[in-house]
Amino acid sequence: MGETDMSTTARGRRRPARERLLEAAARRFYADGVAATGIDTITAEAGVAKMSLYNNFSSKAELVRAYLDARHEEWLGLYRARLNSARGPRDGVLAVFDAYTDHAAFAYERGFRGCGLLNAAAEFPAGDEGRAVVRAHKEEVERLLAGHLDELLPGRPDEAHATAEHLSFLLEGAMARAGLEGDDARLRNARALAAGLLDRL
Repeated sequence: MGETDMSTTARGRRRPARERLLEAAARRFYADGVAATGIDTITAEAGVAKMSLYNNFSSKAELVRAYLDARHEEWLGLYRARLNSARGPRDGVLAVFDAYTDHAAFAYERGFRGCGLLNAAAEFPAGDEGRAVVRAHKEEVERLLAGHLDELLPGRPDEAHATAEHLSFLLEGAMARAGLEGDDARLRNARALAAGLLDRL
């Protein structure tokens, strides 16, 4: 290991264990799946002792919940960054689509596999708390769309909310196909379809 590698490793070890555990969990859960990823794999990748994990999280389930919450916040950060340059409600709607495209552009270890939240939810049994977390995220995305559409269509709340549902279905379908195909082409196409729909309102 060269001098640069050693200094990088030393800096990494000075970061809080919780942060390193969450980052390792995010990489492994997204690449390999939640059920297939054991605690030993996460602690080894984070470079911490197993006891350190249990000092920060009471169980793997709590770590999974923290991962889901972090993915939600990560997406909100992408959306807010896009919203900063939006000029009006039409751009606000498209900022939601752009945030998903930005998500697809990350450098994933084993390639883009779609929405990490939906991938995780697919592994949880019906009634699991994790599914409720993912559902809340998807509902928030639809509410964001509805908020922009309420501005775009003043006095037409029924149309605004029906269009928000329509666009959320378009977005989710595009995300599922993009994840299967491993690139953002479907997301870019969905954005173009959304823009055309908005122009016809």
